[in-house]
Amino acid sequence: MRLADARKTHPARRLLAGLMACLLALAITPVLTSAPAFADVRKADTVMGQSVDSRGLSVADCPSIDAQYAIVMSDAGTVYFERDADSPTAIASITKVMTAIVALENVKDGTLVEVSENAASVGESSASLQEGDTLAFNDALKALLLSSGNDAAVAIAECIGAQISNGTAQGAQAEAVFVDSMNAKAQEMGLENTVFCNPHGLDDGEFAGNQHSCAVDVAKMIQLAMKDDTFRTIVSTAQTDISVTHADGSQGVLHLETTDEMLGNFDGACGVKTGFTDLAGYCFAGASNKDGHDLYAVALDSSSSEQRFTDVETLLQWVFDHNIEYPLVHSDQSMDAVIAGQSVTVPIVAEVAHADWTDKTVKATLKDPQQSVSIFDLNGNINQTVVYDALHGNVHVGDKVGTITFKQRNNVLVTVDMIACEEVPAPSFLESIGIWWNRLFHGTTPGQTVAYSVLVNQTPLVNQKGNG
Repeated sequence: MRLADARKTHPARRLLAGLMACLLALAITPVLTSAPAFADVRKADTVMGQSVDSRGLSVADCPSIDAQYAIVMSDAGTVYFERDADSPTAIASITKVMTAIVALENVKDGTLVEVSENAASVGESSASLQEGDTLAFNDALKALLLSSGNDAAVAIAECIGAQISNGTAQGAQAEAVFVDSMNAKAQEMGLENTVFCNPHGLDDGEFAGNQHSCAVDVAKMIQLAMKDDTFRTIVSTAQTDISVTHADGSQGVLHLETTDEMLGNFDGACGVKTGFTDLAGYCFAGASNKDGHDLYAVALDSSSSEQRFTDVETLLQWVFDHNIEYPLVHSDQSMDAVIAGQSVTVPIVAEVAHADWTDKTVKATLKDPQQSVSIFDLNGNINQTVVYDALHGNVHVGDKVGTITFKQRNNVLVTVDMIACEEVPAPSFLESIGIWWNRLFHGTTPGQTVAYSVLVNQTPLVNQKGNG
């Protein structure tokens, strides 16, 4: 009674409590619904094989991403950035990249894929295939890679597994044969932190197990897969229709749309695969092609579906922004010359001693003075090493007179020829006698017997840090 009476006696107190509760709810709600992704730069992140901390790079120099595991790599295998890239983790439907690799390597011409009850009922992501459906192998691949169909993954594994076993395995046994082939392929590729337990990437409930990979292994998988024209064409397609023959003989058409939201939204985007499970988090392995070369980025365990694409785009754009063309010639000296019949003004990169003279050098330029090299500017500055040829007799414009080797962090970028850009004749008979006498005299008295070679070309700092 007292409590009831008190509530009746103090309506203002009840109103105040209600208002406070509403204000508290309003204050909390935006924080809960609009929490930002935790993109960051970590000291242990690796740029071209060295940690951000050891390189002394600033946050502004590095890609700020949210993914727990990441890598960005060129089609030639150059690794620009890593974050725990060799740490084992679940990769969800990115597993289907290896499914496609093994299937493409083992499929027989004219193969039709039939959807079993097991394939149709596997659950989760689906291409809407039904038990008894039959479709062309390439259409099954589209269902696998565009719609990320688990039904297509099992159907392909059962079909190709039966072919690998020469028909001795069917159904679940054929699927097991196929998964064994996936693991064998992983070992062949040197994927040291990869184990497959199924062809689709599910990892809980009946599919819980030891299936895992890592960012660097995923990068190697997509690097190989993208070399296959069929795979490449499929993953670069935003949407398509496939034909299916149902169990009753009727024909059907399935409309497929890619799960890759980077296609059409990022310059040069050309695939490849998304993934998500509660264990793996949001994952994406993406590719972009510029100037005929692929760049691959992998983001595993990002905080949201949108963030995984942002992470991959951030990694790709970071590499593009820091890949620059570095001219080989930096000289403030030049001269007019006639090279290959054309009058040109060329930069002087060196003066090379003529061994037959005591005081003459040959001015030299590069064989291609306009040549440049593509470098990643955060990897350090450029240095050069010159080797001068021993010059004798008449030296003509265009003759090779030495080489210059350009390096970045002791990695050879290119070795180029230096050529003469002026005529320097050999000494006459009388001049030769004088030179001989001079050298004989200097054989007992300190003095110069051959001119000194001089390197004129410079290698300006790539960035202000000067970290060569």
